[in-house]
Amino acid sequence: MRLVIARCSVDYAGRLTAHLPSAPRLILIKADNSVSIHADDRAYKPLNWMSPPCTLRETRPGEGPEGGGTREGETAHAVWTVENKGGEKLIITLEEILHDSSHELGVDPGLIKDGVEAHLQELLADRMETLGEGYALIRREYPTAIGPVDILCRDAEGVTVAVEIKRRGEIDGVEQLTRYLELLNRDPLLAPVRGVFAAQEIKPQARTLATDRGIRCVTLDYDGLRGIEDDKLRLF
Repeated sequence: MRLVIARCSVDYAGRLTAHLPSAPRLILIKADNSVSIHADDRAYKPLNWMSPPCTLRETRPGEGPEGGGTREGETAHAVWTVENKGGEKLIITLEEILHDSSHELGVDPGLIKDGVEAHLQELLADRMETLGEGYALIRREYPTAIGPVDILCRDAEGVTVAVEIKRRGEIDGVEQLTRYLELLNRDPLLAPVRGVFAAQEIKPQARTLATDRGIRCVTLDYDGLRGIEDDKLRLF
């Protein structure tokens, strides 16, 4: 992984256009060539990013197709152009590099999930009808540049659905699913992608936030998924 702290401006050119004015920022370039740009806030959510597969090309003054260098009085800036297979571009203009280092992290062992959460994922993948009639599994632990989605599936209408599973559903889990949805909806082969937040217990604040973002909430019955009958007395 390469970490660069630099004063830079950023332009995104694709289906939409976006501009980040000049400011000090952290740029992460990972081994899979993904690039993400971070400010000193927003937790771990990047300001902008480009997911793999993509390429990074660096040009300096005088290296462009027309050459000629810079004119008197102009500032010489390096420009990184990150482009994905769809032709979308992230153009990073580096004005001043404050830090530049590379680190070999090796193969990551992956996230070790809470035993109940891992079992919930396994059980739900085998019983997709829990989410509704016609749901079909695409893959468990669907890989993305920011982590694996617990379950990726399709509903009865063929729409892609990303499912985030928690033992206790709180706001952090909704934020995590929101980031996955933002990334997955950039993939034209998957979009539009809907979200389902599934947990044994969902806190009211998390449910409110999820509903506001168009994410469906599902309360999971762990024993029911395991096929264990409720031992409580019933009237009928």
